[in-house]
Amino acid sequence: MKIMDIILWILIIVALIISLWYLFDHTPSFEEAILILILTILYTINTRISDIGVRLYQSERRFSNLEKSFIKLVNDFKEGKRR
Repeated sequence: MKIMDIILWILIIVALIISLWYLFDHTPSFEEAILILILTILYTINTRISDIGVRLYQSERRFSNLEKSFIKLVNDFKEGKRR
């Protein structure tokens, strides 16, 4: 597991504890419970977006390498016709 996954699970557990605490004991305020839930959701969205960004960067590198090899292949065919 990555550190981001561990932090995400910790935030989810804290959000559940705070929500249950609010529902049964009324100790934290409603705003505190909502704040923890919102922070957990925002952190989840951030981790998903960063994972997508990493995969997009890797795909761009692969396509760049593919483009270079295709250009090299075309140049090899052109040189073959000239001979």
